[in-house]
Amino acid sequence: MGVFIGRDEQLRLLDHQLDLVRAGGDRPGRALLVRGRRRVGKSRLIEEFIERAGVSHVYFTASMQSPAEELRLFAQEVADSDLPGAETFAGVVPGTWEAALRLLATAVSTDGPSIVVIDELPYLTGADTAFEGTLQKVFDRVIARHPVLLIGVGSDLAMMEALNEYGRPFHQRATEMVVPSLSPREVGAMLDLDPAATFDAYLVTGGLPLICQEWPRGLSLWEYLEGALSHSTSALLVSGERALAAEFPTETQARRVLSTIGSGQRTFTTIGRKAGDLPQPSLNRSLTLLRSKRVVAADIPLSTAASRETRYRVADPYLRFWLSFLGPHLAEIDRGRGDRVLGRIQSAWTSWRGRAIEPVIRETLSRLPAEARGGAGGVVGGFWTRTNNPEIDLVIADREPVAQRIQAVGSIKWLENQPFDDRDFAALVTHRGQLPGASASTPLLVVSRSGTTFEGVPVLGPEQLLDGWRRPH
Repeated sequence: MGVFIGRDEQLRLLDHQLDLVRAGGDRPGRALLVRGRRRVGKSRLIEEFIERAGVSHVYFTASMQSPAEELRLFAQEVADSDLPGAETFAGVVPGTWEAALRLLATAVSTDGPSIVVIDELPYLTGADTAFEGTLQKVFDRVIARHPVLLIGVGSDLAMMEALNEYGRPFHQRATEMVVPSLSPREVGAMLDLDPAATFDAYLVTGGLPLICQEWPRGLSLWEYLEGALSHSTSALLVSGERALAAEFPTETQARRVLSTIGSGQRTFTTIGRKAGDLPQPSLNRSLTLLRSKRVVAADIPLSTAASRETRYRVADPYLRFWLSFLGPHLAEIDRGRGDRVLGRIQSAWTSWRGRAIEPVIRETLSRLPAEARGGAGGVVGGFWTRTNNPEIDLVIADREPVAQRIQAVGSIKWLENQPFDDRDFAALVTHRGQLPGASASTPLLVVSRSGTTFEGVPVLGPEQLLDGWRRPH
């Protein structure tokens, strides 16, 4: 197994759960639900945890087979595992999940902890409506009485969250853990890049470990892209298609809407028109699905006035890049013309990056303490009108979506060798005067890739922004 980088927080949480199992008691068994985007490294994290823990375990991955085939594969996995009673599954195929899970309880260790992993858990709960209740019943009556850490893993974020909600069979029985993408700071450390180049790499990779692992340390963005686009099996190319195929195996309309948003359309009307003049109810259904899966985010202007000017964006940085530049041109790359795709990226990069970096910077600012952002300690958003006059990059307020008090107004200038200057300051002051709830005394804040030539306004650059990712939010 290759070198494992990062994930210290998640490994500590997993170790803590195993320590609770070791502590014993009448009901030592614990359950943990792990969720995160596809290809974000959940399975790799769990494998690393198991290897470090050094206890008996079984790792089963559901695969959207028929219920009978899933049961057979589960029994085979247990039989091949190092659980003390694995031989009880030899040649046995349980007829139901209740029988399989009860038999599993006889195979785990009684002298020390065991780990049981069910990966792609939503495949089982989606295919068998009784599975969730069965798991809860057997866990309560049997498994929890044994020193077992039961880990359910899934990429369907909405379904994994729902498993532990009130009214569901497994409510309050499991601890929840989210496995995020690698942070910009982790990406920079992994690739040995300076702060500004780190954010470029993050916009391209989205912090997906598989993509970062194929990026040679110290290689520039354009050197990496030239190599990755020269062969159609690179993780940069295949990760997007595989993620979409798994998330939306049958929802072609939702994928069309997602592709439209990925191409740069942001408003409900233009998305519907560009996606094929979709009727409003159909577009609403697709957007609801995309938002429930956390693939698309809906942003609302932040000010003291209510607004209905919702704008949609692809939530994941990597998928945003893939939909903009790679997905529509995979056939060209297959023909060996990755150079043409690279040329398109280079010609559009500056304008695309200027828009794509905004949500990343807003999230980054939300992680920084108030003193690092001019004393403004509230929520971070942006403001716009239907005509984009004004369009304000940064608004910090006491609450959202409708604020009571605006704490700061800011601008993002993310251009190379073009610092924030007097003209930018004049535009920012004008925009502040057009923001509902702001006044001439509302503090200003600037985020600039290349510094500033203007004095008197707090300015954050790439290095200061990376400080926001030093610790969990």
